[in-house]
Amino acid sequence: MSEIVGGGDPSPSVASEAAKNSSSGGGFDANRIAEVKSWLESQFGAVGKDVPEFEYTPRSIAHLHNIATLSQAKTQAASIVSNDFRQKATEFRAQAARIREILEHVGLAQESLPSNVVSSAQVLASVANLLNIRDTELSSFLVAMADLSLRKTAVEEKRSQAEQESKVLLDYTRKAISRLTYLKRTLAQLEDDIAPCETEMESRRTNLAIMDSKERQYEKQYSNYKAMLNRVGYSPEISHGMLVEMAEHRKELEKKTKPILDTLRSYQDLPPDKALAALAIEDKKRQYAAAEKHLEDVLQSALASTE
Repeated sequence: MSEIVGGGDPSPSVASEAAKNSSSGGGFDANRIAEVKSWLESQFGAVGKDVPEFEYTPRSIAHLHNIATLSQAKTQAASIVSNDFRQKATEFRAQAARIREILEHVGLAQESLPSNVVSSAQVLASVANLLNIRDTELSSFLVAMADLSLRKTAVEEKRSQAEQESKVLLDYTRKAISRLTYLKRTLAQLEDDIAPCETEMESRRTNLAIMDSKERQYEKQYSNYKAMLNRVGYSPEISHGMLVEMAEHRKELEKKTKPILDTLRSYQDLPPDKALAALAIEDKKRQYAAAEKHLEDVLQSALASTE
């Protein structure tokens, strides 16, 4: 009762709230308050004490009502059991008196028996109580001993099974401890490798940034060079080998045309005869045209061979 603040009777506001709850079917009503008060008075009165003062609230009333209901149910059950035990004790006393009277009539009263017989009978009765049997027949003892042996066997089997399970669990525990030790060692190693790895990662990040910058620069230069080649009329068919071959052909043609050029230069010293000079010029023009045609044929054949 954590809400004890004083006041034995419910206040008017609480009473009005109780009336509202009782009219609406709530758990905080006058009947429950009366039951709780009656139960508290009976319990505290049994030990000679007064009921302590506290505030009646819906929570405290519900809690105390549950406790009272449970206590009354257990008290009633205990009363029934105790009455049954009293009745059985009365019956057992009457049966014991009859048996004692019968034994006295046949001369087997406890006072007339030797001490060893009395002690043996007491041991027999103790064993019968221990085995939970109601008579001292040999068959009852044998059945009880067989049942005890079966229970012992079952307990031994359960104990053996528990020991096996314990061994398995111990093995699992050892493996788990070994695994935990390995994981701790691995974690410590990884923690030691963090600093060098971070340094290497930072270095690689820097190198990656530099390489990325270089890549963009090279791509830009490649685009510029490609545009420049397109402007000068470069095509993929024109390779370095082809240019070298064409240069060699040009040198050969220059060698072949050099004598013709020398001959043409020698014609500059011709006599000033107009007719002879015109014939000589026409002849040299034909030779020069033939040389140019030959040069064009050679270039065309070279281009055709490369394609």
